[in-house]
Amino acid sequence: VETVGELEVLDYLAKINAGDSSILVIDSRTPDWVKKGTIPGSVNIPWTTLNPAQGAAPDSIRKIMEDQFGIKYMDGLPDYTDAKTLVMFCNGIWCRQSPNNIMNLLKFGYPPNKIKWYRGGMQDWEVLGLSTVKP
Repeated sequence: VETVGELEVLDYLAKINAGDSSILVIDSRTPDWVKKGTIPGSVNIPWTTLNPAQGAAPDSIRKIMEDQFGIKYMDGLPDYTDAKTLVMFCNGIWCRQSPNNIMNLLKFGYPPNKIKWYRGGMQDWEVLGLSTVKP
C-alpha cells in the first residue's frame, strides 16, 4: 500500500472532478468525526462498515465492494479487474480507522496497488489550512 501526501490527494480529487470514476477518496472515520469536517469530494465509509469484528455483515460488505468499489463477483468470488483506486484517510497518523479499513480490504483480497493511504489525515489537512466541508 502506497502512502501519499496532500499533493497526491489533491491530484486524485482533481481527477475525480474531471470525471475519472476509477478513483474514490474515502474518509474512514465514524460519522461523529466526519460531521466536524472532511475533505471536499471524499466519501464516508466508516471503518466499522468493512470490519466483521465490529459487526459488519458479509452482505453489507459485499454491497459496498460492488456499489462503491467497482468489484464484480463471479461464482461468489470477487473479481478485482475493475477495482477502483481507493485513497483512504482518517484523523491522522495516530488514528487507526483508515489502517483498519486497509487491513480488512487486504484480507478480502483487494489489490494493494489500488489502495493509497493519506496518513496525515484530517490533522495535517487542517494544519495546512486546506479546505474542509461539513456534510
